[in-house]
Amino acid sequence: MSRRLWAALLAAAWVWVAGCAQPKELAGAAETQQIGKSRGMAVSFVTTARREGARQPFLLIRPAQPVAAVILFTGGDGVVGIGPQGIERGGNFLVHSRLLFAEQGLLVAVVDPPTEHRTLNGFRTSQAHALDIKGVIAYLREQAPVPVWLVGTSYGTVSAIKVADRLADGGGPDGVVLTSSLFIPAKIGDSVQDADPERVRVPLLVVHHRNDRCPYTPFSGAEPYVQRMLHARPAELIAFDGGGPVQGSFCEPKDYHGYPGLRGEVVETIARWIKAHPPR
Repeated sequence: MSRRLWAALLAAAWVWVAGCAQPKELAGAAETQQIGKSRGMAVSFVTTARREGARQPFLLIRPAQPVAAVILFTGGDGVVGIGPQGIERGGNFLVHSRLLFAEQGLLVAVVDPPTEHRTLNGFRTSQAHALDIKGVIAYLREQAPVPVWLVGTSYGTVSAIKVADRLADGGGPDGVVLTSSLFIPAKIGDSVQDADPERVRVPLLVVHHRNDRCPYTPFSGAEPYVQRMLHARPAELIAFDGGGPVQGSFCEPKDYHGYPGLRGEVVETIARWIKAHPPR
């Protein structure tokens, strides 16, 4: 057996095991440490606990009067490097734009892998991941009585849509936004197709660049995906053109995959759509 095939089988096995595991849910606890201000908004390092032996770290940015909250999922391996020092890896489209979201009046949480996982590889579709994010959603609702949305980009879209699926029976988000969605499985074998269309019943916005050249996130997959999510109502695709200049890998944030030259416009569009679609 080739090394490549063996690695693919191991990755698939890990996804299956993680998805089948049924971790015990805790009542939840949180620790908050304010670490400063940015553009006049308080920034805190927070950890929540929803599973035994695991804590979920995230960075919280609080505008003066939030009208909604967003949990941002980075792409790739899901590692942002969040701690009391702030953020170590901020180049991803959503992470780089976190203050832009907050300036739109959104309470912003940027999440990292939980403490017992080095990355989110093979973990994004699991029940354990959903429970971790359930704790973040509950924390945000305690901070402000506003709708909570999950927003993912690239591989982060797998987290956003699958968490909405797993938490459909309670404690889940009020809506989901997917940007540069992973329509085609990459190395780990998961994608946004793993979410059950019968269970995603919250508003869904799909944002995509028409010239996205990443082979796992083709624009051609966007409209069929919106049509597939029959119970996510309303569900809408908003496409972008232009931007740039572009450079680097097709699947990196400096190519059309990450909306260079358009980030302010994309964030404003997402925020406006969120504000226009309160919980049903």
